[in-house]
Amino acid sequence: MAELTPRQIVKELDRYIVGQDAAKRAVAVAIRNRWRLQQLPEDLRKDITPKNIIMIGPTGVGKTEIARRLAQLVGAPFLKVEATKYTEVGYHGRDVESMIRDLTEIAIGLIRQEQRTLVETQAKEKVSERLLDLLLPSSNSWDPEKPEENERHQRTRDKMKARLEEGDLEDRMVELTVEQKAVPVQIFSNLGMEQMDVDFQSMFEKIMPKQSQQRQIPIKEARRILMEQEAEALIDRTVVTEKAIALVENQGIVFIDELDKICGPPSAHGPDISRQGVQRDLLPVVEGTTVNSRYGPVRTDHILFIAAGAFHLSKPSDLMPELQGRFPIRVELTDLKREDFLRILTEPKHALTKQYAELLGTEGVTLEYTPDGVEALAEIAFEMNRTAQNIGARRLHTILERVVEEVSFDGPDMKSKRVKIDAAYVRARLADVLEKEDLSKFIL
Repeated sequence: MAELTPRQIVKELDRYIVGQDAAKRAVAVAIRNRWRLQQLPEDLRKDITPKNIIMIGPTGVGKTEIARRLAQLVGAPFLKVEATKYTEVGYHGRDVESMIRDLTEIAIGLIRQEQRTLVETQAKEKVSERLLDLLLPSSNSWDPEKPEENERHQRTRDKMKARLEEGDLEDRMVELTVEQKAVPVQIFSNLGMEQMDVDFQSMFEKIMPKQSQQRQIPIKEARRILMEQEAEALIDRTVVTEKAIALVENQGIVFIDELDKICGPPSAHGPDISRQGVQRDLLPVVEGTTVNSRYGPVRTDHILFIAAGAFHLSKPSDLMPELQGRFPIRVELTDLKREDFLRILTEPKHALTKQYAELLGTEGVTLEYTPDGVEALAEIAFEMNRTAQNIGARRLHTILERVVEEVSFDGPDMKSKRVKIDAAYVRARLADVLEKEDLSKFIL
C-alpha cells in the first residue's frame, strides 16, 4: 500500500473499469489516507477516523466493481453485504454486527494463506520424510548394534528420496491414515448462530471423537493431504488471530450495497420491519464500536465503509442525520453512454469480447470481432437500456450471450472454426429481440 499513490491506484482501476473518474479518485484518496494515518504518532492516530463514502448511481455502472478491485489491489480484507438482509434487532434475521464477524473470517483466511507460504519449505521437508516412512516402513527401526544394516537402509532411503523428488513415484499407492471430519451438529436457536458468543460448532468437534480411516491412495494425493496436516501444525494460531484482527481494524473494507432500500418511505401495507431501526443498528458499527467475534473483540473505528445505492425513490438526505454524518464523501456515478459501452467491450484487461473469444478458443473456434460488429453491440446495449430497464453494463452480458449462443452450442461440431462477428451478424442474431422491443412501444 505504501508504494501506491492515488494516481497509481486510479491507473490500476482504469485497467478494469471504464469511466467513473470521480468515484475512483475518492476511493484512491481514502486508501492513501490509511497509509498516511499509519505514519502519524499513536495519540493523534486514534482521533482520526476514515472518511466513509456513499456512491450514488444506477445499477451496472461499476460501484461494486470499484470497491472489489480496490481491495484486491491493496490486499485488504473486503466484504460486500446488502443492507436489505439486515433487520432491526428483535426481528428474525441477521444483526448488523455479523458483517464485522464475517470480515474477520475473511482476514483469518488471508493471514492463514500468508503463514502457509512462510512455512511451506519446512512443511515440504516434513512431508518428504513422512512419505519415505510410508514407502519404507522397515527403515524406521534403527539399531545401533547393526551399522551395516543401518547403512544399507540409509542408502535405500536416499535412492527412494531421489526418485520421489524427480516425480517417478507419483502413482505408487501407499496406505495413509486419514482423519474424517465429524458430521456438523445443527444448533437451532431463535438468536441465530452469529449472536452466540461461544463457538458451539468447534466445541462439539473437540468433544466428538475423531474418526480415522486407513486408505490406499497414490503418492500425489497423499502429498496433498500430508501438506495440509504439516502446514496446519506449523502455523501458530495465536499469531494468525492477532494479525487478522489488526488487519481488519486497520485495513478492512466493508461495502454496503442497496443502502437506498433502508431509507425509503415506510410501507403503507403489510408488515414493515423498521428501516429506521436498521439504520439505528448500523450507526454504532460505522461510528466505531467493539464487536465480539470468536477470535476476540474487534474495533470498527478505522474500518472503511463504502455504501452504494441507486437512490431512485429516495435520496441520501432521507437517511438519519447521524448516519449521513458518518458518510461525509458523496460521489455520483454517471449513466453509461454509447461510447462507454464501446470502451467496456474493448479497453479493460479482460473485456467481455476477449472472455468469449478465449472460452471458445478452448474448442479451437476463433471469434473475430470487426469494428462495426463491436459498435453494433454497444449501440444495441445503449438503446435497450434507454428504452427498456436500465441495467447498465450488465446489458452487454445479455446481448453477447445471445449473439454467441449458436456458436457456443455448435462449437465442438463446427467444420469451419472461424466465426466473424460483424454488424450484420449481430443484428441477425438479435433480430427477434429488437422486433419485440419495437412492438412493445405500441402495446398499452
